[in-house]
Amino acid sequence: MTYFNNVTSIKYEGQASTNPFAFKFYNPEEVVAGKTMEEYLRFGVAYWHTMTANGTDPFGSSTMVRPWDKFSGMDLAKARVEAAFEFFEKLGVPYFCFHDVDIAPEGSTLRESNQNLDTIVDMIKDYMKNSKTKLLWNTVNNFSHPRFVHGAASSNNADVFAYAAAKVKKGLEVGKELGAENYVFWGGREGYETLLNTDMKLELDNLGRFFHMAVDYAKEIDFDAQFLIEPKPKEPTTHQYDFDVATGHAFLLNYGLADYFKFNIEANHATLAGHTFEHELRYARINGMLGSVDANQGDPLLGWDTDEFPTDLYSTTLAMYEIIKNGGLGRGGLNFDSKVRRGSFEPEDLFHAHIAGMDSFAVGLKVAQKLIDDKVLDGFAEERYSSYKEGIGIDIVEGKTDFRKLEEYALGLTEIKQQSGRLEQIKATINQYLLRAFAE
Repeated sequence: MTYFNNVTSIKYEGQASTNPFAFKFYNPEEVVAGKTMEEYLRFGVAYWHTMTANGTDPFGSSTMVRPWDKFSGMDLAKARVEAAFEFFEKLGVPYFCFHDVDIAPEGSTLRESNQNLDTIVDMIKDYMKNSKTKLLWNTVNNFSHPRFVHGAASSNNADVFAYAAAKVKKGLEVGKELGAENYVFWGGREGYETLLNTDMKLELDNLGRFFHMAVDYAKEIDFDAQFLIEPKPKEPTTHQYDFDVATGHAFLLNYGLADYFKFNIEANHATLAGHTFEHELRYARINGMLGSVDANQGDPLLGWDTDEFPTDLYSTTLAMYEIIKNGGLGRGGLNFDSKVRRGSFEPEDLFHAHIAGMDSFAVGLKVAQKLIDDKVLDGFAEERYSSYKEGIGIDIVEGKTDFRKLEEYALGLTEIKQQSGRLEQIKATINQYLLRAFAE
């Protein structure tokens, strides 16, 4: 059975194309920075938004028209697998990602849930034998069910901690079976609503214990995947323990976990934390913690996680600048944790959305590489910090001075000369490079 009868394989046709079912900038075979675009960008499809989301929001019921929704239960889960691999093949993506409950319905018991999961995992494994699309990462949903009302690994209830651990144990086994390159931990309810009834130290200690158990079990079963933590500052809790990359990094260092984890950074989560996307990428990069990316964007007029498909070329350029500087994403990728708008309810809209996102990051890749090749931003930064290349500056950097020597130097200063940061010039230059990408 086919589910996307109105769509054939999506191909690269170039900027002049008017075909809505074609890439205008993403050419998977084009070489940039020594790799093909497909190898560098490592695009992934988010199973939850693409195959299971129905358009429900806090103010309205479902709107999505999906040809597989005529089924229910396990039949629906199986139909989604069929539709998913048809979608992957026609879009030409190398990766996909999922939570356990995205692919298989929960049963009345954990044992029944695992049986459902085994059935669908076997089906996915069969499809993967003849598909180029591999598993970028998997995870488990330890946040939606009412049992996680007070959290999972940070829950006040030890039974819930045990249940969450059992689900992650199964998730690690599934990841190994399907050859996942990464495993993601997103603590959807690992936080608190109020400190008035919260033992923060116990919750954080338990979270640390939980992660150590996961590391130990992955070693036990020889699951060689990169572990990733995905920060998010709020929603649904008042405060998440994985608020942003810096907070997560401090947690990992404090609990002796930094050697086992990197970060899966989402653009929309960055802005909810009051940061830019590139800020989170930069912090992770300079600390050797950049693992993978959830590619989306938020709406600056809305204060929640809207998970829009990325179309902001300025943002994709600055993101790819950090990723190229990182030497790529290694085992990570660009997973479209993005959903079509509630009004874009036809099956074909799933293709239009992914094409837009893939083209946007292709532009970002090419422009960012040219900025790096021409040392545009490096040049501005080197000039701005040139005082640390000689004299007292290099003494500071090399640790050859102290407060007494610095005081002696400062007392001899008659004036301090500053230089412009040239922010407007820098932004104008980036605009020039972006516009050139469309002129070529």
